[in-house]
Formats: sequence, C-alpha cells, structure tokens
Amino acid sequence: MKIIHFSDTHLGFNDLDVLNEAGVNQRESDFYDAFRQVIDAIIETRPDYVIHTGDLFHRASPSNRAITFALTQLKRIEQVKIPFVIIAGNHSTPRTSTSSPILQALKTLDNVHAVFEQKYETVAFDDIVFHALPHVNDERIIPDELERVEAKIDTKKKNILMMHCSVGAHYLMHEFGEWVFPKEKEYLFAKMDYVALGHWHGFGSVGKHNNVFYAGSTERTSSSDKREEKGYVLLDLDDELAMELRTIALRKSRIFTIDTERFEEAVAELDLSEIEDALVEVVLTNLTTSTSIDITNREIAAIFDKAMYVKVKREFKASEGSRTHDDIESISLETYFVSHIVESVENREEQERLTSKAKALFARFEEGDDDSL
Repeated sequence: MKIIHFSDTHLGFNDLDVLNEAGVNQRESDFYDAFRQVIDAIIETRPDYVIHTGDLFHRASPSNRAITFALTQLKRIEQVKIPFVIIAGNHSTPRTSTSSPILQALKTLDNVHAVFEQKYETVAFDDIVFHALPHVNDERIIPDELERVEAKIDTKKKNILMMHCSVGAHYLMHEFGEWVFPKEKEYLFAKMDYVALGHWHGFGSVGKHNNVFYAGSTERTSSSDKREEKGYVLLDLDDELAMELRTIALRKSRIFTIDTERFEEAVAELDLSEIEDALVEVVLTNLTTSTSIDITNREIAAIFDKAMYVKVKREFKASEGSRTHDDIESISLETYFVSHIVESVENREEQERLTSKAKALFARFEEGDDDSL
C-alpha cells in the first residue's frame, strides 16, 4: 500500500513586491508551481491514497485565483480516481463561526474527503482508516477528541492519524490558534501505523516516535526558512513502514555576509555564480553610523542584480555609551542617526556631509522610496 503525504502548501501566499510576466506576484506563483509539481508526482506515481495535513490555503478567505488553481489541480487527482483525504489547518480555518470553511468547496469533487468541522472524523476504506483531526480553535476539546480517536482504532485495518498541530513546544510556529498535542496522549502513536502531521514547515520524525512525521511545507513562507529540501513523503505500508522525502524544485535561496570594515575586498570575494533568480539575503556586519549611511540598499542590490530579490540586514558594532533599543524607540530614527553622527565623527566637514546625506535619505524614505536606504 503506497500513500503520498504532503502538507502546508499555503496556496495564495504572497510577499515581496515582484510580479511575473503574467502580472501575478512571483512568490505566489512559486507556491502554485510547488503544488503543481506534487500533483504531477501523484499522477506519475499513482499511490493508493493521498493525504494532506492542513493549510492548503494561506488564508481562511483565499483569492479567487488561489481557489480556482486548487480546484483545477485537485480535479487531476479526481480524474485518476485516487482517494484524497485532507484536513483543515489553522490558516484555512475561520476564526469565527459566522464564516464558512473554505475546504467546504472541495466537497464538490469526487474522491476528495475534506475534514474541516473542527472535530474528529474517520475516513474509512476497505483496508485503511484515516483518523482525521483538523485544526480546532478551542483546544479544550482536544482530550475528548483523542478519546474518540482511540475508540475508533480498527485492528483489522491500517490506521493513520492525521493532525495539524505541534507535537511538543519545539514545533510551535507562534501563530494564532495553534495547539500542542498533550504529552500524556502520545501513547496513541504506537497504536497507529503512521501519524501524519502538518503545521511545522520542516520534514522529519518527531522525538522517539519512528512513525510520527511532519511532511513539511512545499515552499518557504519566511525568509528565516532556509531549508532547501521540500516536497512530499512517499510511504509504503505493505510490511514495515518505509518512507522517504521526495524533493521538488524550489527557487534558490542564498545568504551572503559582507564585512563592511573591508567592504570592497569582501565584495570582490563573493561567489555570485548561483544567484540568478534567487532569493538573496545580505548581512552587512561591523557597521558604524557613517558606513551604514554610505552603503545603501540600492548599492547592495546592484551587486546582486541577477537575483530575483535582495533583502539586506544590518548589524552594527556595539560601541561604548551607545543608546539602547528603548532609547532609540523614544526618538525618531532620523534624530538618532544625526545625533550619533555628531557624537562619533570628529571631522566637522564629514559630520556635515553625513548629516546632509542622512536627512536626504530619510526624506526620500518618507516619500515611499525605501529601496534607496
């Protein structure tokens, strides 16, 4: 028995002000491409079942484009008659009872079994039972729902538990509504042939449980997610549990560090061979006020001009007598920069040059041209 498990596809996610040739946000398009790759693999592999453990969409009220794309792709699974079981995640669950769950739209497709009513349900077939526990906004009901799970285990069939949650605090995403699986109920895992998890965006097993796995997300929803290996899990339940992560192609993500104390030399040493159309993060270290003003984001972007997007992080030198974060918040950033120039630069002409440049840059920033900073 072969099963494909994937999760956290976050269709409709977009960020970065970059549009593709079709006028669609490029990152939104990247998420569609990742989803399409998994559907292609499903069609090619023809598993017995496909499961998705939550956050099909990035929002509880996704755009028409995201909904249309999802339905079109899932229709492909329907056409090859592969049963598809999906649960709601916290991103796809309305926060109030007055809103209709978006996964209800999937009820229009044959062979698609969507569980989204914030309560435990079983999806049973001749040889397997999927114990589907979708996201719930009120985690106080979780112990009772897990009691129902235990009561429904069918020892004559394969049993798979599907959840969208954190199994241990380590896997929290610090998002609205997420909940932690109660540790005292982890004995349930040993009664399952496989526990399919969603919510955490990295692939991997959980603790000492060799049958409990997060499939991970199919794309990166944050610049802090540097994982290069994302995709779907292929399971074989014929004898002992056998599984592997099948990766898909992602947009490259690269990080570069530039020591501003040796700026020109550090730039010359950069390996820019793999930045075309990549997401690039540049960390500028050992900055002083004057060097930070002189080195603009636009100048850094020009160095990485083949990248799709360049994000710049600035790390300042710690100096004696420097203001604390609370001090900086109590004054404007422009005032802080100007006063720091006066305090740290002795040469009067250099003071005036940097002060003038700082004020000009902040004026441009207030007009909305933050790429110049």
